[in-house]
Amino acid sequence: MASIPTNSPQLRRRIGSFQATALNMSQMVGIGPFITIPAMIVAFGGPQAVVGWIAGAVLALADGLIWAELGAAMPGSGGTYVYLREAFKYRTGRLMPFLFVWSAVLFIPLVMSTGVIGFVQYLGFLAPDLDGTAGTFIGLGLIALIVAVLWRRIESLGKLTVVLWAVMILTVLTVIIACFTHFNGGQVVDFPAGAFDITSGGFWVAFVAGLTIGIYDYLGYNTSAYMGAEMKNAGRTIPRSVVFSVLGIMVIYLLTQIGVLGVVKWQEMLSTDSLAYTSVVSLVLQRTWGAAAANVVTVFILVTAFASLMVGLLAGSRVPYDAARDGVFFRVFAKLHPRKEFPVAGLVTMGLMTAAGFLIGRATNIGALIQLLTAVMVLVQAIGQVVAVVALRRRRPDMKRPYKMWLYPAPLAVAGIGWLVIYLYSDINAPGLHPMELSLAWVAAGVACFLVWAKREKTWPFGPLPVERNEVDEEIAVEAAEEVHV
Repeated sequence: MASIPTNSPQLRRRIGSFQATALNMSQMVGIGPFITIPAMIVAFGGPQAVVGWIAGAVLALADGLIWAELGAAMPGSGGTYVYLREAFKYRTGRLMPFLFVWSAVLFIPLVMSTGVIGFVQYLGFLAPDLDGTAGTFIGLGLIALIVAVLWRRIESLGKLTVVLWAVMILTVLTVIIACFTHFNGGQVVDFPAGAFDITSGGFWVAFVAGLTIGIYDYLGYNTSAYMGAEMKNAGRTIPRSVVFSVLGIMVIYLLTQIGVLGVVKWQEMLSTDSLAYTSVVSLVLQRTWGAAAANVVTVFILVTAFASLMVGLLAGSRVPYDAARDGVFFRVFAKLHPRKEFPVAGLVTMGLMTAAGFLIGRATNIGALIQLLTAVMVLVQAIGQVVAVVALRRRRPDMKRPYKMWLYPAPLAVAGIGWLVIYLYSDINAPGLHPMELSLAWVAAGVACFLVWAKREKTWPFGPLPVERNEVDEEIAVEAAEEVHV
């Protein structure tokens, strides 16, 4: 059987399991743990912050199993957009997928902007005289550079991602080894009084703050699902890449957190102006192997951050593509580059929004950005996918599911409760910012835009529910045809 010919540019399935896992892990690590280890210590007020990484891993794995089932069954470009479109199209038409794309255009760049902030922060270790204005211009230049790097075909990026993934693994292994060559176990268990007093309301506020930071650091396990239309044998590749990346990164994070605590006392990290807070990993290498080693590892951290940002913008640029192709988002997002076959408008928009988020973060702080992006993400994406799994199992029992969630419905319950708790505590953990109110306002604005669009298009709720062709089955058919051809 020959592959389906076409004269127009299209996304092609060229990424295998190993590259997909590398994509996920590169996006998950980035610079996240290197800038949030001190933030986690501040949230918990002591080395019991390790609990935050464990709780984050549990939530990431539960949510990852949701992504694995949905991604394997519906391997389309855009991830959540495809899942919500199929799950809710018979009840609310195109509202839910529209709201997801509307939200993703905000929260994905906010995630990326935290990485840019961290990049500039660690660059300050190598250049202590770097002032705020220079740091801002460097961050904006970094974003422009990444957009330029992504201006190419996907197969060359897959190879580049594996190289950057190897640098990331080398970086974290070097940090872990350095920590345990000068490890003081007493510092790791130097808990303050009442550290585990679960009867105290303050413990649970700290726990949820740590859980929010933890899940932020694990974000990226779904990168392969966002790029489902470009995965070989997606029914196996996506579940494997999700589960393997979460388990692998969980081990890396725990070893890194414990190792750092064994070298740098947690009390030093409480001062947000200290090197222990702004560049703790560089400080670890300086104290263990000397200044030269610290400088080299700091360069590796910057490369790792670059890899994470590149993968995040790569996957994020695909999100509006499928929606626009279906006529649910601005049509300009449906156009691919005529020769290099990537969504031009999606890449440019994500780059510009990341730059805006970076500037906001420079004016506030990274913690504020994490609370805001998480609150926006929970309302439509996280909770929407929990409901989508149940709705699709009931409405489409005949749907081809190469992977079905383990221990169903327990992961749904764990993920749903975890995301709701994070959302309900977001105002408490970001006083003055009001993430709940801002996220509700953003979604409300999205609903208003959808209603204006729906009235113009005479579709639901101003017309009949659209009867659309089943693109999920077509995607699976195309994948099967290409695999047989290969």
